[in-house]
Amino acid sequence: MEDMQILQILKALADQNRLAIIRHLGRGEACVCELLEVFSVTQPTLSHHMRILSEADLVVGRREGKWIHYSINEPMLKAFQASILALECTLDQNGGCACV
Repeated sequence: MEDMQILQILKALADQNRLAIIRHLGRGEACVCELLEVFSVTQPTLSHHMRILSEADLVVGRREGKWIHYSINEPMLKAFQASILALECTLDQNGGCACV
C-alpha cells in the first residue's frame, strides 16, 4: 500500500465520529437512515463524514431507492491492516527503537 493511501486512511480514522462509523459498519451494511439515528447527526454532517471515508476508500455505498447503504471496503481495510502490521521496531545504534 502506498504511503499516501495510508496517510489518507489515518486522517479519515483520526476523527472519533468516523472511527465510530467504521466500527458500526464492521457489524454489517447500514443505511444512511440508520446511521443518522445511531449517531444523532444531521444529514449534511453525516454526508461529510461518509465523503471522507469514501475518499479514503474505506467504505462503499450502493443506492437502493432514495437511500444509500454503506459497507466497509474489506479489501482496502485488510490492506491497511497488513501495512500497519508490517511496521517493525528494531534497535538503532543507540539502543533506541528504529521503526521501519
